Amino acid sequence: MNFLYNNYKRVLSIVLMIIPYIIIAQEFAYKDASLPIEDRVNDLLSRMTVEEKVGQMLMFGAPRVARKGKDGSLVITDWGKLYFTNGLGGLKFPFKSANPEESARLNNELQKKIIASNRFGIPTLFVGEAYNGVDARGCTRFGRPLNLAASWNVNLTHDVWSTIGRESRLRGWHMVHSPVGDIARDPRFGRMSEGYGEDTFLTTEMLVAAVTGVQGDYNKTKPNTTHIGAVVKHFAGYSQVVGGRNFAAVEVSPRVLRDELLPPFKAAVQRGHALAIMPSHGDINGVASHGNPWLLTDLLRKQWGFNGYVVSDAYDVGRLNFLMKVAENIEEAVKLGLKAGVDLDLYSEDVYELLPEMVKKDPSLMPYINRAAGDMLRTKFIMGLFENPYIDVNETKKEVRSKANLDLAKKMDEESLILLKNENEILPLDKKESKKIALIGPLLGEKTLNTFKNIAGNEITFVAEKGYELTNRNKKRPELTPRNDEALDKMVALAKDADVSILFVGGDRFTAQEATFFKWVIGDRATIEPVGVQDEFIQRVKALGKPVIVVLKHRRTLSFNVINNNADVVLDCWEMTEFGDELVAKALFGEFSPSGKLPVTVPRTIGQIPYHYSMKEISFFKDYLFLESGPLYPFGYGLSYAKFSYSEPKLSSDVLERDGTIQVSVDVTNTGKVNAKEVVQMYVKDMFGSVLRPDKELKGFNKIELKPGETKTVQFTITPDMLVFTGVEMKPILEAGDYEVMVGTSSQEYKKVSFRLK
Repeated sequence: MNFLYNNYKRVLSIVLMIIPYIIIAQEFAYKDASLPIEDRVNDLLSRMTVEEKVGQMLMFGAPRVARKGKDGSLVITDWGKLYFTNGLGGLKFPFKSANPEESARLNNELQKKIIASNRFGIPTLFVGEAYNGVDARGCTRFGRPLNLAASWNVNLTHDVWSTIGRESRLRGWHMVHSPVGDIARDPRFGRMSEGYGEDTFLTTEMLVAAVTGVQGDYNKTKPNTTHIGAVVKHFAGYSQVVGGRNFAAVEVSPRVLRDELLPPFKAAVQRGHALAIMPSHGDINGVASHGNPWLLTDLLRKQWGFNGYVVSDAYDVGRLNFLMKVAENIEEAVKLGLKAGVDLDLYSEDVYELLPEMVKKDPSLMPYINRAAGDMLRTKFIMGLFENPYIDVNETKKEVRSKANLDLAKKMDEESLILLKNENEILPLDKKESKKIALIGPLLGEKTLNTFKNIAGNEITFVAEKGYELTNRNKKRPELTPRNDEALDKMVALAKDADVSILFVGGDRFTAQEATFFKWVIGDRATIEPVGVQDEFIQRVKALGKPVIVVLKHRRTLSFNVINNNADVVLDCWEMTEFGDELVAKALFGEFSPSGKLPVTVPRTIGQIPYHYSMKEISFFKDYLFLESGPLYPFGYGLSYAKFSYSEPKLSSDVLERDGTIQVSVDVTNTGKVNAKEVVQMYVKDMFGSVLRPDKELKGFNKIELKPGETKTVQFTITPDMLVFTGVEMKPILEAGDYEVMVGTSSQEYKKVSFRLK
């Protein structure tokens, strides 16, 4: 008995020794990085109070919570301290105005305080935006997303966004409310340059490249600790607003929505593994996007398999009440947004904060709160923030604005410049030919003159005059500057005394901007011609009888008929990187050949809108009285200093099986005298369908580089899924019949071949 008793005591003592460790292991299971993320989410969620869960559903503007003191120290506001105990889902733009090293240091300190202040040590997501690179001081400034679309270079787009993701992480940020998946077809809309143009296929490929790039090629197999998460927006149909006005209604056919507007977002989720989605400010045919359960739950989560978080656009859950008028009060707006699928409320302090009291009266809200808080926690685990919430400031100093990053910005400019016109092959200009060049126009930059001098060398003499500003540069409601005859006369006089004039015209950033929610902020336009007296300006310079080169800068598509008719050369730049002037000068003087292609159709007049190349065939049946037929420039168009010849395209078979593929091949030869890049484009046309079909659709493109005399074979693959569309019964359908394949240099210049789908 003594033997048994002594052994019993030994076993009992061992058990008592290990029980605390078992309890600790169970208590902190969410901290075990070896466990599956879903197990960690569920463990942590099970321990949290309602107030702590709702804390994960809130995101405020960072300046309300923390700021940099006069001595550079971190200062937490009294208002902000109130939210630390329960934890916070996120903060927007923390230390945006600080340099990258300061930002990293201050964000480390802020994160440390937040983690220490809540009982589970839950970190907070620090979030920014990215339209021209990271929207913060001291980061590499890239061009607009539409410039990347103009490059037609998927790998370049990936690399640019990878740099954005890395520079964001190095300043202590974890997400950006970017990139944009909207289809941009209305140039009246002030935000059109935030997206990737008018075409579904081009936008889809660019968007997937952007998402995978900014997320560091995250593929769900391991945490994302080097880059950030993408918040793809604005889901969905946002840029289709009536009249091109921000916050206006969106009226779009269900078929166009499914076939043309949703595919980029679906690909961002399924191919890009986007970590978050932001709904549109607006509605879809009367149903507010922030209160649309079909959009945010049935389609996004159940059909597409999305398991990231959904964040409202600024104040948009509350706006279901006071703007959309689909909820009678804020409490109803909270229920509508939460049940639809919105996890995180951006900026509001009086919306989702109501949930702890609301759930006491309505316990049926609890599963939605668990979903929302769980989605936020999952993202933080994916970002590795529980294990590694801080940034190595030494890495920040070494990598942000590195030479490689700055060189990449220059490459973006080089590949996105679009040569629209080059009469009598005026370009490239000869550096060795002594001449005087006038650099004139309202969009001339402060450093343009010195930049051109450095590029051109000693044989060229430059004179420069900006003349006037297009607008008064008011961010809220910009106005055009008054006519300035003295400035016009001065610029024309310089042109008269020069051998060649280079005109910098188009639109400044105030002529195309986001019209934010506040009533007094305006950014959309009712007309799309160049503003002010720019047409008169170029007519007066052209009348001098000397070559006129136009450098066109803008953020929206312009109907620049007068400028086009009076220019010998048009170089379309959109909004370039911080090195824009340098790359424009290098292009004009022949250091490289422009290789960009239009990602939009350029209409002759606003009266043609809507006007994109892939409209239904019958939409092109009639022209207008007193207007030349067709666009000013077609989608996919862009010239080169070289010439390219295309062979007849060949098919591997003229019959496509429903489970098969067809290879399309074409030989492209550089018949010019310089190295150059060409974007080979493939379009497909469904000849007959049960519903009206697009005139043609882009289904492939490939940017290649050719030496003089060199030939390359370019190959595309056609698969049956490329031919699927929404049929009469509003279901995806694949119809047998005849199809045309068009391979060429633009949507209007190509060679054709046909096949039949069994």
